[in-house]
Amino acid sequence: MRLVGCSLLTTGLAAVATAQTVTLSGSMGANKALLLIDGQPQMLVVGASARGVTLRRLGDGEAEVEVAGHTRLLRLGGAPSRVGVGGEAAPGGGEIVLPMGPGGHFSANGAINGRAVQFLVDTGATHIALSQAEANRIGLDWKRGKPGLTSTANGTVPVYAVNLSSVRVGGVEIANVTAVVIASDMPQVLLGNSFLNRFTMRRDSDVMRLEKKP
Repeated sequence: MRLVGCSLLTTGLAAVATAQTVTLSGSMGANKALLLIDGQPQMLVVGASARGVTLRRLGDGEAEVEVAGHTRLLRLGGAPSRVGVGGEAAPGGGEIVLPMGPGGHFSANGAINGRAVQFLVDTGATHIALSQAEANRIGLDWKRGKPGLTSTANGTVPVYAVNLSSVRVGGVEIANVTAVVIASDMPQVLLGNSFLNRFTMRRDSDVMRLEKKP
C-alpha cells in the first residue's frame, strides 16, 4: 500500500432498506481499495462487490461506488454524509479510519485551515508539525507565531508555535489546534498529539481507528 496514497473520505450511500455508510480508507495500486462498509473493513478490487457495495472505479483522489443502483463519486477528504434509498443526505460520523502503509506507518489526506495537506501520524510528536515551505504553500502566517527551538535528527532548528483555526482528517474536523512550523524539509505534515489527543485511539490489526471524544 502506498504511503502517500493512503487517503481518507467518508460518505453515506443507499442500501436496500436503510441508509448505509461507506468509507474509502486507502488504496493499493491502481485497482484495489480498502473500504469501510458500516464500519467494517473490506478490501475490494475494481468491479468487485461486498455487502451490497460495488467498487466501479478508483482514480487519483476519488472512487466511484454503487449501492442499490445508486452511483456516487467519492472524493478525498469529503465530508461524511449518509444517503438513504431516497438519496437524501444527512451529516454524521466522528471516526477516522487509517490503513497501515509501508513500514507500519499511517498517513492520511486532510486539510489545515481549508487547504489540502498530507498527514503522517506521529504519536511521539507533541504538536502538529509542518515545514516552513508547506506553511507558505497553504498561506499560514507562521512568522507571527511564538519562536523557539527544537531538536531533530539534523540537530537543533528554530520553530514557530502557531494556532490552526481548523484541522480536518477525512470528514472529521477539529478547531483551534496548536502546531509548530519547523525550518527543515518535511515530506509530510506530522499529525501529532495536539490533534490526536482529541480522540480515543485503537488498533485493529492493520487499521488504526480514531474516535472523536465527546
